[in-house]
Amino acid sequence: MSVVSVEAIPVAYPEPNDDNSERHLCLVRVRDDEGRVGWGEAVTMWPEASRATAELIAALEPLVVGRDPLHTERIWQDLRDHMWWYGGAGIASFALSAIDLALWDLKGQVLDRSLLDLLGGPARDQLPVVASGHATSPSIPVLAEEIAGWVQGKAQGVKIGFGKRGSANLGFDHDRDVAFVAAVRQAIGPDPWLMIDLGVRNRWTVAEAVQRTRAFEEHGLHWIEEPLGADDPEGYETLRAKTTALIAYGEREWSVRGLERVIRSGTCDVVGIDPGRAEGITGFLRAARIAETERVTTNAHSWSSAIVLSASLALSWALPSCRLLESKPLANPMQHELAGASGWKPSGGWWPVPDRPGLGIEVDEDVVERFRSTRSIR
Repeated sequence: MSVVSVEAIPVAYPEPNDDNSERHLCLVRVRDDEGRVGWGEAVTMWPEASRATAELIAALEPLVVGRDPLHTERIWQDLRDHMWWYGGAGIASFALSAIDLALWDLKGQVLDRSLLDLLGGPARDQLPVVASGHATSPSIPVLAEEIAGWVQGKAQGVKIGFGKRGSANLGFDHDRDVAFVAAVRQAIGPDPWLMIDLGVRNRWTVAEAVQRTRAFEEHGLHWIEEPLGADDPEGYETLRAKTTALIAYGEREWSVRGLERVIRSGTCDVVGIDPGRAEGITGFLRAARIAETERVTTNAHSWSSAIVLSASLALSWALPSCRLLESKPLANPMQHELAGASGWKPSGGWWPVPDRPGLGIEVDEDVVERFRSTRSIR
């Protein structure tokens, strides 16, 4: 039993949860000599990143072909050692993540066990759903009503992106932001979690972050995500000392080493890790173990396709440091069409236990071909 091919497939698709913007992923299809197929994904976002990732995957293929797909740890380490020549993280981590996910999917199929089983089984009895979407409308009442619809009977909480595409204009004016948070809290009721996620367009000073977070806390803010961007440990230390809401960041780290630095900084309560960016399932496991020792919650970032969602679902069930899993509120082709009826869907605010071999989904290759990106490098 051995791997016979590793194929990169860049795709582009419209994302209703991001104001219908075009988003990019680089899928990977790994085949073994017995006809099985494992699927992986890199969350590349931009077309040039997808093209670069595809080139690296093609270059890494000789290090994977001929190997036993059960040997995920050794293959991961060998690829990581080779990636030293690419700079270690960044685009190289995209390539490693996609290959690693596909190998774990294949491994589960070979052994006829779910990814959750391979990870040791469930660490909890229930896994809550949090609806995770971007605010886009210019009207606060319209936004509040829409967000309440994401939650009622469907989720245990909501995470709302500020500074995103669309006309919401959130994250820029203190009074408007506070009025929005108050309206959402009134619309969803007192019990659901309420999280705010700052976008790259938002540029708060530490003083602004403290002022906004304190104001949001009056309306039951559960956590604030990336209020000072991806890398400001001194600022986060000040923010943490002056507020009570949980502080979340880490999603923009692409390596175990970078995640470890965030976790051990003492400034992060919830570390976001995307298995489609941060060195795959194997990398996620290593970082999550560090988080557990530091009593930091792990949030399996999952805002791309059904492939990463399936990996994040199994990881969130299996790891004690995970406590919830986000779900996009609006149907989108890379999540709902790519896996069709086999895709994992929450019910009544709770996620199902993934119990099918590998990632547990059947990728529709017609959908893959329909969204395959044909953009040339030049």
